[in-house]
Amino acid sequence: MASGLNDYLNEQFNIEPKDIRTYSPLTLAYIGDAIFDVVIRSILVNKGNTAVNKLHQRASSIVKAPTQAKMAAALMDSFTEEEADWYRRGRNSKPHTKAKNATTMDYLEATGFEAVMGYLYLTGNMDRICELVRKGIEALQLDILD
Repeated sequence: MASGLNDYLNEQFNIEPKDIRTYSPLTLAYIGDAIFDVVIRSILVNKGNTAVNKLHQRASSIVKAPTQAKMAAALMDSFTEEEADWYRRGRNSKPHTKAKNATTMDYLEATGFEAVMGYLYLTGNMDRICELVRKGIEALQLDILD
């Protein structure tokens, strides 16, 4: 039986798992962005029925690059050595897109944060994702958990 969503999907679609070390940090950031979005949206939705436009506004204010950059800064001391390495690799990568509504530095730091989320997701560590997201929410004093 699969241990996490990614393992489950690989099993369902007959995909052979790949070595995480073969992935670029931008690929990890790509899936990490989506996973972070799903975690935030899930928290908001599971708190009770709310107008969709309010859900979207709240989620968008958290998953945007400037907030992710602040979250990464707040979590830096909490990252394991491997997480910090993926963060640095993501932050130092050369994305082929421009930051919209964010400074270049915020965008790069957000990419590093997303790379960590992607790494944790692909290695089946949702517990660690939730732990880091909770710490980040608390550190930034976001009212999402109230």
